[in-house]
Amino acid sequence: MNLDGPDWDGFIGDYALLEDEVHVWRTGLDMAAVDLAKLQRILSPDEQERAERFRFEADQRRAVIARGYLRLLLGEILDLPANRLQFEYDEFGKPRLNPTQGVPLQFNVSHSGDLILIAITVGRAVGVDVERIRTDVDVDGLAARFFSASERKTLASLAGPGRYEAFFTCWTRKEAYLKAREVGLALPLDQFDVSFLPDEEPRLLATRHDPPDAQWWGLRALVLSSDYVAALAAQGSNWKLKCWDWPPLILMKDMPSNK
Repeated sequence: MNLDGPDWDGFIGDYALLEDEVHVWRTGLDMAAVDLAKLQRILSPDEQERAERFRFEADQRRAVIARGYLRLLLGEILDLPANRLQFEYDEFGKPRLNPTQGVPLQFNVSHSGDLILIAITVGRAVGVDVERIRTDVDVDGLAARFFSASERKTLASLAGPGRYEAFFTCWTRKEAYLKAREVGLALPLDQFDVSFLPDEEPRLLATRHDPPDAQWWGLRALVLSSDYVAALAAQGSNWKLKCWDWPPLILMKDMPSNK
């Protein structure tokens, strides 16, 4: 695995997001029931209902933590109570802040297994995707269905366990780009190429749907552990990436004790 990538820093002190920065926060599902209940109380009624629809407790927990922590972060940046933030949704169900709430923050959330990633920036589109590396999937079949001819050829040149890591590396980079462009699956994954070999710089190689578009986006690999791969896509190239580990219950001082 290529271990070159941004460091994950522990958070200390006041939090600020500069206009030339993209922040990615990492957290997990480990939380005491009493604190999970507190976090759930800052969600809107529709967010609580959406979380409760999940059949399995782990999925409910993931939904509460992801949206609750997102609200805490956005509220901290905007200096607004986390439970007062208002979201709108596009045709693909992607949330965005109501534009009346100040700074034009852009954000995206992804989760897989026990990990949750939250990407936030100011005034530029952003997408993040994380996947747990699995060896019980038909990578050749999925690549034939979703990858470009060039990507399939590159994947076929690899052997051993590294093929699975390469497949998920390619997948996360493609998903991060799609999420940043806010097009869902309306743009077929085989219409653009990404680099994904271990020693290659992450980047868009070709965007056949819009040839100049490859020059307008930056891709970065997010190094997590040997079990996961993740990628970030953000508009432009003049931005700095900062990655943060979320200590348990940080910013909980802002959480209401009652509904």
